[in-house]
Amino acid sequence: MSQIGQYADTLQAMELDRRMENVGGAKGDNWFDEAANEEIAQQYAATRDRHLAGRPARIRAAMLQMEIVCPPTSSTTKAPSMEREDSAVSAQTELAAVPPKETALTVFSTVKGLEPWLLQVRLKVDEFQKVLPDLKTKKGRDAYASMAHQIAKSKTALEAVGKEISAQQKEIPKKIDAERKRVWDLLESWQKEVRKPLDEWEAAETARKDRHVDAIQAMRDAVEEAGPLDAAQIQAAIEEMEARVIDESWEEFVTEAAQVKDQCLLALRNHLKARQVYEAEQAELARLRAEAEARAKADHEAAIAREAAERAQREADERAAAERAAAAKREQDLLDQAAAQQREAENQRLQLQLQAEQAERQAAQAEADRLAAIQAAEIARIEAEKNAERAAEQARLDEQRRQQAAADELVRQQQARERDEAHRRNINRAALDAFVAGGMPEACAKQAVTLIAQRKIPAIAITY
Repeated sequence: MSQIGQYADTLQAMELDRRMENVGGAKGDNWFDEAANEEIAQQYAATRDRHLAGRPARIRAAMLQMEIVCPPTSSTTKAPSMEREDSAVSAQTELAAVPPKETALTVFSTVKGLEPWLLQVRLKVDEFQKVLPDLKTKKGRDAYASMAHQIAKSKTALEAVGKEISAQQKEIPKKIDAERKRVWDLLESWQKEVRKPLDEWEAAETARKDRHVDAIQAMRDAVEEAGPLDAAQIQAAIEEMEARVIDESWEEFVTEAAQVKDQCLLALRNHLKARQVYEAEQAELARLRAEAEARAKADHEAAIAREAAERAQREADERAAAERAAAAKREQDLLDQAAAQQREAENQRLQLQLQAEQAERQAAQAEADRLAAIQAAEIARIEAEKNAERAAEQARLDEQRRQQAAADELVRQQQARERDEAHRRNINRAALDAFVAGGMPEACAKQAVTLIAQRKIPAIAITY
């Protein structure tokens, strides 16, 4: 049988010994007397005797196995005596030594590697329990406490060794991680060192392309920014766009730049035409508003004049009516007083005559005032009509001048277009003659000049 097999058999045998002794102690010496079959009891007793007789040999085999797994630290170490000793003395001896440092990691990391040390403790416990001290005496009670203390010491010693090994093993991952980080950082710095020229080249290449892309985007942005500008500002933007030079400095972006420039010029020119139409419409609207305001002003002034004349007439009529009413009242008062003052009539006749003459003069004056007010109102009305006629005549003359200026502007623009067309025809004719002089057929030369003038040939243009 192998050493491992012997060791396992020994452990099983010792466990059986312990159980048999416990059963015997619990049942008493007369336990088998209660069995129904005396023969079976005798056979069991014989088996027990044989087992007890082989017990020392099995214990020695277990101790030998423990020494194989973990050799003793001293050559003087001996197997524990199997003879019964005094319980107090047994409790004071060391129950089990801890594994040496050289093999402690192997013992603790092996499944049930501490079984030999536990077996030592168990043997001492079993020896103690075979001869249990008397609890009635202090010596016996001290023996119990001493044995428990020895077990606690063994427990603490084994736990300390295991805890120390565990702490040491926990430091290993930290050392591994530190070395991993050092290697990672070093290799990463080498990687950056090797890649630095490539990164610098890529950065320069990206910056070069970005410059061209930004310049192309700037042309597109110029079209977007021209939205709120007036015609003069849009024309300036067109001239600035035309001044942009598209040559080999654009490198691989030259084709795209030329296309974008043509597209932007087309968009700006279309926007300029639309803006010119819009501004002309706004000018026409302004003219119409001015005419409407002039008419409204003339109508307002005429209304003021009419209202003034009517007010003057009304006031004159009111004053005349008041004077007539006053004269009638005074005359009635005189007539009423005449009957009562008959005796004084002669004395009062001259006075009444004087008063009548004065009343006539006042009535004449009131009539004269009324006629003067009517004349003043008529004069004001005539003046207002003259002012309105003068304003209308001035507006008519202004309109004639504006129409004449517009007609002159149309003539000027027509003449400018004719001059421009003549100039373009001369330039195109010169280009055509140059193509023909260079050996190109006239029809082909004419087609080429037409396509270039229409900007249908990329990167080629005729400067007029």
